[in-house]
Amino acid sequence: MRNLFSLGLCAFALLSFASPTQADQRQAPWILNDNTHLLALGDSLTAGYGAFPVTQGYAYLLYKDSVYDNITNTSFASSAVPGATSDEVLNFEVPLSLKAGFLAQPAPGVTTRPPLRVVVMTVGGNDLISLLSLPNPTDPAAVQAVITNFASNLSGILLRLCTLTNIRVYVANLYDIRNFPIRITEVVLAFNDALAKVVGGVNASGFCTNPVKVADVYTQFLGDQGPLLLINRRGADKFEVHPSDAGYRAMERAFILAK
Repeated sequence: MRNLFSLGLCAFALLSFASPTQADQRQAPWILNDNTHLLALGDSLTAGYGAFPVTQGYAYLLYKDSVYDNITNTSFASSAVPGATSDEVLNFEVPLSLKAGFLAQPAPGVTTRPPLRVVVMTVGGNDLISLLSLPNPTDPAAVQAVITNFASNLSGILLRLCTLTNIRVYVANLYDIRNFPIRITEVVLAFNDALAKVVGGVNASGFCTNPVKVADVYTQFLGDQGPLLLINRRGADKFEVHPSDAGYRAMERAFILAK
């Protein structure tokens, strides 16, 4: 009798597993057709460099915390590469993301609205880091040249992404680093101003279905930076630019506020 009872329970469990309800199917992570697709683009900040583990980076936190959709209805991918410049994001990461199909559009003739696509990114920090190789990294002419090139690349990145329907794009500005060996506040502010103008121009063009949003990371780092940046840790390299786990949490807040 006990064996028959056990077999009955097993049969019931298998039947239940094989016949999920419609609600269960909507929540099942292996039903991928209508998932929100969350794509992370950019450089080491998006890759979670310096976080421990890297899955404490802001992009992974946005996914794990179900910021854009329930985690069971979100497919996540990252094309972010530490060291990537805005040129490389434009010419390599974006084309790969479009070509590989993760941000794919409906097949020809399909008229249903495509699932939501969300892109989060940090880009341009490595453009500024290239200035450190110059005798005077804060030379106004050199800074302006780098920022002008960045602005052109960012415009190209956003316009290419906005060719997709039902896509939301979030791009972060940069934080200041007060303990950096050279004063970079003015450079960061000029960079952030250029980023805001590019986003404003793209939005004004009406080319994007949804307005591009700026995640104001700069503001999140205005207070006590001690726990937010690795440069403040004992023994850190004097040119360390990456956030701690707490800093990545602050970056996540900026993206949440940008929604």
